[in-house]
Amino acid sequence: MSKKQFVVIGLGRFGTSVAKTLYALGNDVLAIDTDEDRVQSISDGVTHSVQAEATDENSLRSLGIRNFDVAVVTIGSDIQASVMVTLLVKELGVKYIIAKANSELHAKVLYKIGADRVVLPERDMGVRVAHNLVSSSILDYIELSPDYSIAEVVSPREWHGKTLQNINVRANYGINVVAIKKNNDINVSPSAEDVIEIGDIVVAIGGSEELSKLENLISK
Repeated sequence: MSKKQFVVIGLGRFGTSVAKTLYALGNDVLAIDTDEDRVQSISDGVTHSVQAEATDENSLRSLGIRNFDVAVVTIGSDIQASVMVTLLVKELGVKYIIAKANSELHAKVLYKIGADRVVLPERDMGVRVAHNLVSSSILDYIELSPDYSIAEVVSPREWHGKTLQNINVRANYGINVVAIKKNNDINVSPSAEDVIEIGDIVVAIGGSEELSKLENLISK
């Protein structure tokens, strides 16, 4: 999995969740907020955390924003600040911008000014967004609890042509396969004899750490 550089601007619950998950998945993460307490509380969970006014172009420029692969703008409540920061990071040359919106109208405005993707946190949890950003093999990710999740993934190459019994996912990977998607067919109660084939989508449930190992296997 290639390491990327992310800047997360706005450290509310959603932004904090995105930043910590991206860092836990092995990426460089710069977290920015105007609130010193928020910046302090996340400092151990990201690469760097900085107290700065993100609506100030000079502040962003001095932080080297142009060098980041992805900017995640998670200022949702203050629409004006959200729009301003999205515009600034776009102008400063960040390649890919994801912005948080708090309404469909807000989302429309963000798309108009150059956001590549807009999320409404009620629909897109921070953890799920972070996983999707890091791995194109992760099609969906739902956090059930802080350490237990469901992931929908492209089947790893080394599973192809093998039955679930041969793979022995529970013993070897610490996860359970709860469904297999083959084209438009979904097998929601796969048996030990079911064979994983090229192009199959696997829905697995397990500990977040175990699912991360599965992500790394797929990304090789």
